[in-house]
Amino acid sequence: MSAIIRSLTLAAALAAIAGGVQAAEPTKGKSIGEAGYQWNAGGGEEDEALNLKPDIKNGREVYEVCSACHMPEGWGLDDGTFPQLAGQHYKVMIKQLADIRAKNRDNPTMYPFALPSQIGGSQALADVAGYVQTLKMSPDNGKGDGKDLELGKKLYADNCAKCHGDTGQGDNDKFYPRIEAQHYKYLLRQFQEIKVGKRRNANPEMVKQIHDFTERDTHAVLDYVSRLKPPAEKVAPKGWKNPDFQ
Repeated sequence: MSAIIRSLTLAAALAAIAGGVQAAEPTKGKSIGEAGYQWNAGGGEEDEALNLKPDIKNGREVYEVCSACHMPEGWGLDDGTFPQLAGQHYKVMIKQLADIRAKNRDNPTMYPFALPSQIGGSQALADVAGYVQTLKMSPDNGKGDGKDLELGKKLYADNCAKCHGDTGQGDNDKFYPRIEAQHYKYLLRQFQEIKVGKRRNANPEMVKQIHDFTERDTHAVLDYVSRLKPPAEKVAPKGWKNPDFQ
């Protein structure tokens, strides 16, 4: 990655974090009740991107913008600021990017970088999603304190496995994200935002499912999730550096 692009990207990110980019209003046409959004309604740019063939080479070029925050390897940061994207399902990536661009998911830090003027149109969404899913996952993601894993295991089996799978593998066709080996602190932040309604594009079934989770429940189940291991072939060796950005 060029020093100029990295400097410009990081400068814009800092401006967004400082409040330079305001939270967006939800796109009209998908309204449902007070939420202003119907989960997984499809349509618009999401459908356009899902019907395109990804160009992985261009996806690598698009990802150069993303790599300043999500890291060249796609591993994000274990402090929860930026999630691990590596290995994420293709359809999940497209949906989340389309939701951010359609202003159905509030992400003022990422919003300016996801705009068509920065990365391109629907084809760019398909391309970068295709590239991201090829990246090997981190062998050492951020985890919790490990003090309540038995409770976390039970809560996961009872409440989460039906959608996210026994090992947190998610489901590409149903738009359920891969959450295995995701950073604990990122999971915690998203869980809390979903529970209070701040993440407006969340699955309403999940909102109901976690409504009565206590603070102990929350920490236990997310600590457990952060320790779920992806298949060995999806994990990079320790110390791996993405050769595309060397």
